[in-house]
Amino acid sequence: MQETKELNALFTLIDDPDEVVYTTVTEKLVGYGKPVIPNLEHLWETTPNEEIQERIEMIIHRLHFTDLQNDFTEWVNSPCPDLLFGALLVAKFQYPDLQTTPVLQDIEKIRRNVWLELNSFLTPLEQANVLSSIIYNYYHLKGIELKYENPDDFFLHKVLEAKKGNAIANSIIYQIICEKLEVNARIINIPKQSIIAFFNSEFEFDEPNTSYRDQIHFFVDATNGQAYSHTDIETYLTRIGATVEPAFFVPKTHPQIIKHLIGEVAKCFCKEEQKYKQQELMQLVALIQEMI
Repeated sequence: MQETKELNALFTLIDDPDEVVYTTVTEKLVGYGKPVIPNLEHLWETTPNEEIQERIEMIIHRLHFTDLQNDFTEWVNSPCPDLLFGALLVAKFQYPDLQTTPVLQDIEKIRRNVWLELNSFLTPLEQANVLSSIIYNYYHLKGIELKYENPDDFFLHKVLEAKKGNAIANSIIYQIICEKLEVNARIINIPKQSIIAFFNSEFEFDEPNTSYRDQIHFFVDATNGQAYSHTDIETYLTRIGATVEPAFFVPKTHPQIIKHLIGEVAKCFCKEEQKYKQQELMQLVALIQEMI
């Protein structure tokens, strides 16, 4: 962006010790939108004072976050919010300059390898075996324990890069591949688990007055591709003291999946100096909740 007198004046006030002045300057700079980011980055590079650099970094973060809020609003309001695109938006919270091409290429490689092994004569269980074999054995995607120490465990580009992710990230990758291959498998609402349910291949998810549970052949744990029966799931629910409810077997919509993902990522930012990120992520959760 071409620097103007007002912009230069705002830059000189970034180091003002008065918090009210700094807040006003921040709001005005955020109002310029993303085009002002290169100017701020240049200012950061030419500023030796670390405290001022931190202020500049915070302003740049605010600009990216404002842009991300707009992207999420547009995504949720689209006729068919794409799951992969939604997951990449979540990653852009921490990595605003994320290049998506490598992620799309990785997903396409997995999709193609699974596609080469599938045919119309396979049963749903055989389809699941092919998916699990390619994703977990051939591609070597590993499942790791769900912890909140490293947010990278939730971000798809980092999971694909490291070939390891928690159950939430792995289940999203699994469902994305299934959708691209028109395999009728979806993430459902089993408590404290990221479980993929394989539905009757002819089942339409928007059918009214349907018992979703009756349409499910079996379940897959996205951590490692292990298949489970209805009895296995009922045993698990009994063990955790949960009563079997129809809602547990309803597929999550894409916005619901992404809302859950954001809420889990927010738990990674519990240190005092990171609280602002946790608050921003919960703002995104609220934004999606209002629209679904």
